This record gives sequence, structure tokens and C-alpha cells, in this order.
Amino acid sequence: MRQHKLVIPGVFPTLNELIDMSKRHWAEYAKIKKTNTHTVAWIAKKLPKMERIYLDITWYCKDRRKDLDNISAGIKFLLDGLVEAGVIPNDGWGEVAGFSHSFAVDKQNPRVEVVIEEVEA
Repeated sequence: MRQHKLVIPGVFPTLNELIDMSKRHWAEYAKIKKTNTHTVAWIAKKLPKMERIYLDITWYCKDRRKDLDNISAGIKFLLDGLVEAGVIPNDGWGEVAGFSHSFAVDKQNPRVEVVIEEVEA
């Protein structure tokens, strides 16, 4: 079992923010999705290729003002970025064994830390 750690600086848009963007104009959402997916892919490009993974995600937020379910919507960018970087071939059931979320506050350094564990197919 190999483990790798990714640290993505900053925060992703929340689910509510993504919904609001998509209601205003589809291109607004598309631009944000592309930008965040590319950010993850760029950071993940150093990782080796893996067939099947489990993600342990810690979301470090500036404060506790946003609901946890809104914060964790950023997993879409994480998985799509791993696919774009070529780390996993797809983000379906065959490649993603599961994931866990935990949440913490770090006012000075909001970020997303992801421990990726390669698991048996």
C-alpha cells in the first residue's frame, strides 16, 4: 500500500456558490471548474499512476461559517484533477474505492490536504 499526500492551497468554491454560478450562466461554472481542476492536476502531476485509490481528505477552512456538505463539494475538482493529471484512468467505482472527509480550521493557511492510498483492485 503506497500513500501519497497532496496539499492544495486555498479553498474551493462551495456547493452553494457553484449552484449560484451555474444559475447565472453556464460558462461561469465551466470556467471555475476548469480552473480548479487544472490546479489540482498541476499539483498532482508529480504522482505515479495508480489503478485504484482511497482518499482521506482534510478540509482546512478559514472559519466555521460554511456547512460541511458545501465545503466537501470540492471533491469533484480533486477527482477530476487526478484524472486530468493521469494519476487514475477514470473517477468511477472501479478506480475510487472510497473517501473520508474531516474538517479543521486554520485561519492563516486554508487548504485541502489529501492522502491518497493505492488499494488493491
